[in-house]
Amino acid sequence: MSSTEELRHTALDALHRSLGATMTDFAGWDMPLRYGSERDEHNAVRTKAGLFDLSHMGEITVTGPQAGALLNFALVGDLAAVGVGRARYTMICGADGGILDDLIVYRLAEAEFMVVANASNAQVVLDALVERSAGFDAEVRDDRDAYALIAVQGPESPGILASLSPRVSTSLDPGGAPIADLDGLKYYAGLPGTVAGVPALIARTGYTGEDGFELFVKPEHAVELWQALTKAGEGVGLVPCGLSCRDTLRLEAGMPLYGHELSTALTPFDAGLGRVVKFGKEGDFVGREALAAAASRAQEQPPRVLVGLVAEGRRVPRAGYAVVAGGAVIGEVTSGAPSPTLGRPIAMAYVDAAHAAPGTPGVGVDIRGAHEPYEVVALPFYKRHK
Repeated sequence: MSSTEELRHTALDALHRSLGATMTDFAGWDMPLRYGSERDEHNAVRTKAGLFDLSHMGEITVTGPQAGALLNFALVGDLAAVGVGRARYTMICGADGGILDDLIVYRLAEAEFMVVANASNAQVVLDALVERSAGFDAEVRDDRDAYALIAVQGPESPGILASLSPRVSTSLDPGGAPIADLDGLKYYAGLPGTVAGVPALIARTGYTGEDGFELFVKPEHAVELWQALTKAGEGVGLVPCGLSCRDTLRLEAGMPLYGHELSTALTPFDAGLGRVVKFGKEGDFVGREALAAAASRAQEQPPRVLVGLVAEGRRVPRAGYAVVAGGAVIGEVTSGAPSPTLGRPIAMAYVDAAHAAPGTPGVGVDIRGAHEPYEVVALPFYKRHK
């Protein structure tokens, strides 16, 4: 973003400031980094619940008789096979197979999908979808200003949401049937309804490694919903959370972040996420040929593998630091931070396949010229108890 451009503000901006949030520029948005201690916010999500403003994410609506066919052509997944009320993690790639962004796509109706892109890539994704829509009986609509997005994450989040009498629209009751049991709302479900009387798309999704919900609402309803969730969570330890703890939460959960574990220089197969590419779906899709070649290469000669690294000491690795073994560079750190849950610094890194097995001896990270010892572990670092 150039210095002449002003930061964008979410509908909750004044509320964040009233709570004493430390704000930061994130992909052109002025977002809360933390409200107090990021460690306390992180631990609250792991043990109780946290409340996040994610309104910087980019919503793009695709509608029309061929909406599913368009998304199957434009993205690597089989979105036409997703049932109404369900969501899928997928990617959009260039013709060369490079990852333009990772996405969550919700099927809201037979002929309506919502694509949620990362804030930094939302315009790229929008432009690509518009370009790829040529010849399809489908419309691509920029809905980034139509939504605020609030997430409640953590083991107490189902109880908090349940206390606000959530209702979902069904074919039998379009006005909104009460959700008798939130356990019936499956992971990666997304259904229109109401929460505390506020119209919302209720999605059981998140980026923290915990159970939780993401609630898409009109911007004018954001403050009302945030306040209702805050009040409902008063007795169970709900706290407002910023982007800083969201990053350490997703890192512990082994979840990739675009610009770190994912980029245009990598295909999904390079990132160990080849499973999201569905070659068996009907019709062609952008990047198919390049991705087939990447899949073949990955079988013949495994690329660098994304692994977890746990520090034996206290020094924190950062993105871009070299991973070393036997005096040679064998990889590169993509994300690193102190882990509040493990009590030690951790990192994700791409390393040569020969050094990727958990427990591989002699692996370290070059931190300002010193080779700090690290243990290679399987991802994720943290997995919640079901």
